[in-house]
Amino acid sequence: MSAQPRPAGIYPMLYAFFDRDGALDRSAVRRQVDACVANGAHGVAVLGLATEVSKLTEAERHTLVEWVAADLDGRLPLAVTVFGEKPEQQIAFGRYAKDCGAQWLILQPPRSLGAGDAAPLHFFGAIMDRLDMTLAIQNAPEYIGVGLSVDGIVALAGNHANFTVLKGEGAVLAIREVIERTDGKLAVFNGRAGLELTDNLRAGCAGIVPGMDFVDRQARVFDLMQSGCEAEAEAVYREVLPGIVFAMASIEHLVCYGKRIAARRLGITQVFDRMPALAPTAFGLACTERIADALGALR
Repeated sequence: MSAQPRPAGIYPMLYAFFDRDGALDRSAVRRQVDACVANGAHGVAVLGLATEVSKLTEAERHTLVEWVAADLDGRLPLAVTVFGEKPEQQIAFGRYAKDCGAQWLILQPPRSLGAGDAAPLHFFGAIMDRLDMTLAIQNAPEYIGVGLSVDGIVALAGNHANFTVLKGEGAVLAIREVIERTDGKLAVFNGRAGLELTDNLRAGCAGIVPGMDFVDRQARVFDLMQSGCEAEAEAVYREVLPGIVFAMASIEHLVCYGKRIAARRLGITQVFDRMPALAPTAFGLACTERIADALGALR
């Protein structure tokens, strides 16, 4: 594999918006992509947990990759999460995403792998042997129920040269241990909607894959931290921290309320859920409106 620049920065994970008939909303994809570009994101990601990937058909997953790549039109790098129960499914989809213009892929383990390192190591290794591009794994046992130990991550990095990015999902102290143990071999990203953003960057994270609801402030925080302006970065981070804490109570909560914060900031007036989904409450909607209105519209 030819050497590729290591990804870095804020890569917002796009939400899947649906129309009243249950189909993917084309215009909402374009609004999200344009907002990411206009507000300083360093890349864009799609088909993660926030995109409700497990609720999408294979055809819809292909469609979203096509739409996002077309709307980006090379303006920012694209990362695509790869979903599938079998290595062959992930290999085929990964090649398709690469052909569409994805710069790197995030391999998501199926829940069926169960506990322990043996099955995930075999699963990821089989894919990495057959995909010639920059690869990450999503290590999110708290949210997916499957994940590698730090020893497993170290072993995978030692055996596969194209495994150069980790999308970890965990508290900053756990992420710091991974960064120390992998000794610079991996560009490590956290997620979790941007919780502990500034400390993740201090810990050595290359970037964050949050939702796109707070892209303007989070991209600004990253740039300020890179410039050494930590006090200013902390001030900007404080503007969005209450909203991040509210949205990231769980993945279901993020998909329900984080998506609605993003919608309000984007000027999307109606959000239609694909079941199964958490039903918003009147109080929850009031919270999203207050959070979104305090931050203002995304241009």
